[in-house]
Amino acid sequence: MPHLYPIFLRLAGRPVTIIGGGRVALRKARGLAAAGAVVTVVAPEFAKGLARLPVGRVAEPWRVAHLRGAALVFAATDDPAVNRRVAASARARGIPACVVDNADACDFHVPAVSRRGDLAVAISTGGTSPSLAARLRKQVDRLLTRQASAREKPARASRAAALGRRRQSTSRPPPLH
Repeated sequence: MPHLYPIFLRLAGRPVTIIGGGRVALRKARGLAAAGAVVTVVAPEFAKGLARLPVGRVAEPWRVAHLRGAALVFAATDDPAVNRRVAASARARGIPACVVDNADACDFHVPAVSRRGDLAVAISTGGTSPSLAARLRKQVDRLLTRQASAREKPARASRAAALGRRRQSTSRPPPLH
């Protein structure tokens, strides 16, 4: 299998559907809400913490119609057969799906992330060992001090200035017709 392509997505304002309402769904919903996604969680029952998040909740069993309009789908039920059906239905509609209990059935994986301000370090094992990724994230957390975040802001300003100078000094050739 080819390697996964690492990517950071801008999800602010984008609809994301989570099928399942347990602890894993709660964890996914927290991260997605923090990224500004418009999250809808579909499940017959919900983990307690979901009520405190800015997410929509649909208290019913999953149906294909729940995927309509989603940019991403997470299959996070405790039933592997349902998770496979969710992923297959999403894929048939061109929607990338993450199946939380089956790395091989995923179109994408959510890495363990260490953040300090705008600096983010993502760690993935391709879904083979989430616990190893979590342990490595804790080690990275210790390495990334507040100082690292403080260094990132001047570096960003320096990069913006350099890009501005480059844009001023280069002219583009006329388009080819």
